[in-house]
Amino acid sequence: MVSKNCKALSVINLLRAFAVISLLVTCKTIPVIPASFMQEEKFVPLERGASVYLFANVIEARSILNLLPIEELKDERNSQLLDKTGMAVAALFPENSGKRFQLAAWGNYPSFGAGFAFTFDKNWKNRKSSSGNFWYSEAGRFSIALTSKQVFAAAALNEIPLEPRTAASSRAEIPEGFNAFREGSPLSSWLIDPDVTITRVFQNAGIPIQIPVQQLFINIFPLESGYEVVLRFQLDNAQHARGMAAMLNVARIFISEDSGLIFSALLFANAPIQNNNSLEIKTGILNDKEMLEVINMFFKI
Repeated sequence: MVSKNCKALSVINLLRAFAVISLLVTCKTIPVIPASFMQEEKFVPLERGASVYLFANVIEARSILNLLPIEELKDERNSQLLDKTGMAVAALFPENSGKRFQLAAWGNYPSFGAGFAFTFDKNWKNRKSSSGNFWYSEAGRFSIALTSKQVFAAAALNEIPLEPRTAASSRAEIPEGFNAFREGSPLSSWLIDPDVTITRVFQNAGIPIQIPVQQLFINIFPLESGYEVVLRFQLDNAQHARGMAAMLNVARIFISEDSGLIFSALLFANAPIQNNNSLEIKTGILNDKEMLEVINMFFKI
């Protein structure tokens, strides 16, 4: 079992690496979001085997990112780095994989200057791989490779350096329908083995039911008055989708106030909408605290 301190160390070293880069950022060029990741991509440049995959339009999702309980994100230098990032995709891995997370980002970065800075930092060593050189921090178990337009990063649970880039043959496939679902959303994700997560969410609310969900897609929208989340459950067939809708209606009757307002706001604010074998639920308006609870509920940050 990985300690909270170990998990925090991985994230902190990611942010420290970004801080090294951001120290050298001087231009004010607005990053361009790569068109190739808007709709037509079939694979994400991250390893297979993660628990959660996330897509973020960093400019539009900034208020969501600012909610994360990581003090380093609020540092002015890291904020400058986010200003240089247009889009990012991330993967969160289960503990038995040996990995913590992997990240790919697109923007405008000072790759030459950052490489110069890493050279004179004793905590970073240059490593060679079949896909090119990258920098590695043994203390943080963290790898990073960057160009003027891209950053790739990976955090490990052991001392073996992880290649931050992903070979084409190892890339995770984007589920069918996900690109269309995330269109226009600042932050979107899909979950691997979503039935496990959903069962846990229901059990934590005191509702002991199991739902065989094949895919779970999530969109998060910042609003003037808060946040709105759209959940799309993909089931095996239309009959299963109708059954899930019926179970949610029954749960609405029996859920107690002790289950928490966030659960009611998440699943019962609006009636589910069925479209063949999928069921889509739009939450009520969530405040900052409720939005953070949703993030922790599904992403375990």
